[in-house]
Amino acid sequence: MTLSIFLHLYQPADQMEDILEMVTKQSYRPVLQGLQKHKAKVTVNVIGSLLELFDKYKYYDVLDSLRDLHKSGVVEFTGSAKYHAFLPLIPQEEIYRQIKMNTEALKFFIGADLEPKGFFPPEMGYNNTVAKVVEELGYNWIIIDEIAGSYLNGDLDPTANYKIKGTNLFAYFRDRRISNLIMSSVIRSKAGLVDAIKEDLKVNKYMIAGMDGETFGHHRPGLENFLFEILQSTEFDLKNISELKAAFPNVKEIEVVDSTWASSKNDIDRKQQFLSWLDPTNIIHSYQWEFLKFVTNEVYSLDKALPYYQEVRKKLDKAMASDHFWWASAKPWWGMDMIEYGAHLLLETIMSIPNLSSEKVNQTRKYYEDIISTAFTWQRSGLIRKMAKDQNAYLRIPFKDRTLGVGGAESGVYFAFIDMMRNLEKQAAANGEYEKAILWRDAVYKLENKSEIYDTINALDLLRLEIPNEYVEKIIGEYKEKYKQIRGGQPEQRGA
Repeated sequence: MTLSIFLHLYQPADQMEDILEMVTKQSYRPVLQGLQKHKAKVTVNVIGSLLELFDKYKYYDVLDSLRDLHKSGVVEFTGSAKYHAFLPLIPQEEIYRQIKMNTEALKFFIGADLEPKGFFPPEMGYNNTVAKVVEELGYNWIIIDEIAGSYLNGDLDPTANYKIKGTNLFAYFRDRRISNLIMSSVIRSKAGLVDAIKEDLKVNKYMIAGMDGETFGHHRPGLENFLFEILQSTEFDLKNISELKAAFPNVKEIEVVDSTWASSKNDIDRKQQFLSWLDPTNIIHSYQWEFLKFVTNEVYSLDKALPYYQEVRKKLDKAMASDHFWWASAKPWWGMDMIEYGAHLLLETIMSIPNLSSEKVNQTRKYYEDIISTAFTWQRSGLIRKMAKDQNAYLRIPFKDRTLGVGGAESGVYFAFIDMMRNLEKQAAANGEYEKAILWRDAVYKLENKSEIYDTINALDLLRLEIPNEYVEKIIGEYKEKYKQIRGGQPEQRGA
């Protein structure tokens, strides 16, 4: 089996120095050094804003590692958007700008000869406009989540290269299962991974595991060693994503849907696949996007020859970042500091324009105050907790009611699950796989208390390979099918 590993490295443009230091020490430095040591083929996206942070805080050794990896020709780098803008929701002109600025940063910091063949849209946010711009800028392929292809076409062919209908752009789809098994740290050893995908290993196919680079060492302490195990493994034929076309010459055309790597089928059904960045029921999102449009129009009206234009323009570039929209989603992610940060970037952009009319200054301040005051009101009133609770209720299936509650043979199914999970908890703890042991422990608790949130599906996914009983397999299939309807493509919707 061919395995392609994709790592996405990103920090906000104004990330605090102490946080950058922590993530660099725990993740970036050891991971990049490990890639240098093992000379394994991996596809990497490193956002331009992060490259500038490495330079600003003098992490020259990290930049040297990136340059060395590029020169070696083993690691493949992709293009992206410099300030991690959510591309499907910004003007087409800004999509071009963000991508071009990112390429300039890659060439400046990593190598003047760097010409990325592939493209990573932040959050794997995809629509037809993004595809059009990416193709026009000369990229050969784009990496997006599997739901973008499977939603209309069913199971994807793991032996084919897919060309997006109406374009010459190829789409490579992130495999949710293998990505989430790794990201959630359910599996921490090569042996565990091999066991979980042992049927896949028997077939000449490819799989793409796509993850935040910070997963290894920062979000999941010690998991970088598991990554290095994979890189040294003989069970997988490791290839960069760009090499898949030659290895699997079968080409199929495919129609893909607007989506992200967090989208669920239900999100797409309701045409709310961008929910975490633009929720039609979220007034803060409305204020944020209105504010961004207002500021963008003001900047567009400026004469580019003005001495202060470039400073103003750079502030707007930063304000395009996806973070402050995501942290205002409250389903379940919420961060007052990031909401204020984004609003302040927009405020600062406008206020740096000399001789602005009092009317526009007042409008700017009103947008800022509407965002901040609404966020504080939501937090003080307990609305944020209620929204999180409602979201959890939506993502809950009372498995106990559907088995033990029915009685008869279904009771045996329930107890079979509980016993198996308890035994596997003990085995995982004995093997030092503590995250895995915690997953089994939590799964039992949630099933027993009818409060299982859909992270439990990770446990059921592993059990599928262990339990031979056909009826239990049928129950798992039904449970997983229901899960697929509502669960996004990221464990915990985002690495914690």
